[in-house]
Amino acid sequence: MLHSPLRTIVLLGLSGGLSFFTSAAEPTLRVADSLAVDGVPPIPLAIVEAASQYANSRPSLLVDWHPMRREILIGTRFAETVQVHLVRQPGGARTQLTFFPEPVSSASFEPTKGEFLVLTKSVGGNEFDQLYRFDFATGKTSLLTDGTSRNSAPVWSPSGKQVVYSSTRRTKADTDIWVMNPRDPKSDRLVAENKGGGWAAVDWSPDEKNLLVLEYVSANETYLWLFDVASGARTPLTPAEPGAKETVNYDQARFAKDGSGVFLTTDKGSEFERLAFLDLSTKKLTFANPGAAKWDVDALALSKDGRHLAYTTNEDGVSVLRIVEAKGFREIATPKLDGPGVISALHWNSNGTEIGFSFASARSPNDVYSYQLTSGKVERWTEGETGGLDPQSFSQSELIHWKSFDDLSIGGFLYRPSDRFKGKRPVVINIHGGPEAQARPGYLSATNYYLNELGVAVIYPNVRGSSGYGKTYLARDNGYRRFETYRDVEALLDWIKQQPNLDAERVMVTGGSYGGHMTLAIAAFFSDRIRCSLPVVGISNLVTFLKNTESYRRDLRRVEYGDERDPDMNLFLERIAPLNSADKIKAPMLVVQGRNDPRVPFTEAEQIVSTLKKQGTPVWYILGKDEGHGFRKKVNSDYQFYATILFMQRFLLN
Repeated sequence: MLHSPLRTIVLLGLSGGLSFFTSAAEPTLRVADSLAVDGVPPIPLAIVEAASQYANSRPSLLVDWHPMRREILIGTRFAETVQVHLVRQPGGARTQLTFFPEPVSSASFEPTKGEFLVLTKSVGGNEFDQLYRFDFATGKTSLLTDGTSRNSAPVWSPSGKQVVYSSTRRTKADTDIWVMNPRDPKSDRLVAENKGGGWAAVDWSPDEKNLLVLEYVSANETYLWLFDVASGARTPLTPAEPGAKETVNYDQARFAKDGSGVFLTTDKGSEFERLAFLDLSTKKLTFANPGAAKWDVDALALSKDGRHLAYTTNEDGVSVLRIVEAKGFREIATPKLDGPGVISALHWNSNGTEIGFSFASARSPNDVYSYQLTSGKVERWTEGETGGLDPQSFSQSELIHWKSFDDLSIGGFLYRPSDRFKGKRPVVINIHGGPEAQARPGYLSATNYYLNELGVAVIYPNVRGSSGYGKTYLARDNGYRRFETYRDVEALLDWIKQQPNLDAERVMVTGGSYGGHMTLAIAAFFSDRIRCSLPVVGISNLVTFLKNTESYRRDLRRVEYGDERDPDMNLFLERIAPLNSADKIKAPMLVVQGRNDPRVPFTEAEQIVSTLKKQGTPVWYILGKDEGHGFRKKVNSDYQFYATILFMQRFLLN
């Protein structure tokens, strides 16, 4: 997809390995064996030569601290995929530890001496992560789980003797709770069976007798439970109140060091997520800020000694990091960073004196920083490459707002192209996935090429249904209100028409996942207002999507989109399906899809491509044979990038 500034980074990666062939006419890019391409013209080598620097930025994500030394694990890419690296000091060299053909999803040190890692990875983008033990002494990697189920990243017990994780092993649909000593895989045992795909253990009690378990129903509704480790018996901590008019979300839950309660974030009694403490004896919530919240608390980390909390607030998309005393929530620090950006991956070191995190801005890919409580010093551990390009040449975000059809104010971020381009500029509208996500002013990666070299403006809208603007806004696109969010983009097209420096006659719409669905919807219902479109792993029909998405996700997605088994809802979803209005799609389309995508099955792409081909609408199709929900291998991602440039040259810029 066009690279978005809001991608949630787990250990995602881009990689290399392109080859070329030369014809008598013009050297062109060879299509890798990992791709199936239909309708895409040969890509001139000149495009690769002009744009390759922009495809070679390298972010880093903080993964963990060593339990005994001031060293960190990071996730970054030096070859095909993101792997685990060790950094021994701020600004130090990155030593690669893992060398798998598939990207690593998560990793953590054994928390007593750091003698081994427990990591997760899947195959071909299928997201069926397995747990592995990587031993430093031998360099060997051992499979810890069954090899076929979907397993979550593990959470270590305080003693470092056990991990807890959720797994679909029993039914392939329900996420049960399992406990294991990674030193002895035969110790793996089922703690509790669950119904549904939204269960996850998030912490251990200090005495290791109980587990803190989150039950996810939807982005607006979650619950917290205590599970007894020995028996599997469960106790609700945040039960639904009889007759309550509001649904409540709980997140980021962590046991207090003394076990007396739980630190968490919640939107109970508020539009926004607030930092709070839940007393386990009284079930009373105490809020860090008892007044009305204006922004979400979106990340939380408790120091190992239990004395301090680090958390971030999402202030109109920009992250602000704060550190408070755990007892009483007295603020003691607000570390200052270079410019507005997005903070992620909060991790305290073992003695609770230093908080590490990743930070990305418009002019810096994700890099790892730390803040020392005693000195107040911020140190940079990594310096991500930008392909040799001057980051000061990259466009900064501009917060914009426009009114939708119902007078609702919609916001987003506009990036303007280089000043050397004069006149009205073509526009790319890049719609985020989720839908429960948010466009934020992070690093644009390869998108900087469209701004700097093609003179294209880029807008990232936060249509209704986006997170970050309160739970009412978050729920505004649910069920029968789905078409209203398409109209938010229609209103954005009206706004573009009113801007003196933007060209409403040359607009491309793109997006990934749900953003891909939105792209298809705009192409179908507002085709006469766009030049072309580029859906990435997009849903072409919500009915067929709900029938075919992986079983562990199906009920969770029905809460958001509606239950296709209900006749009335089925009729509505079929009526708004882009696939069923494909005859209205006249503008050219480039479709990108992963063959092994567990979220949006590849059949969603196949059916729209087949329909467009039959009716004669120009359509290019790129299928990643070894990819899932988006391209994570560099040879595939690079081809997508260069094909996108050619597509824009052919259909947007002229």
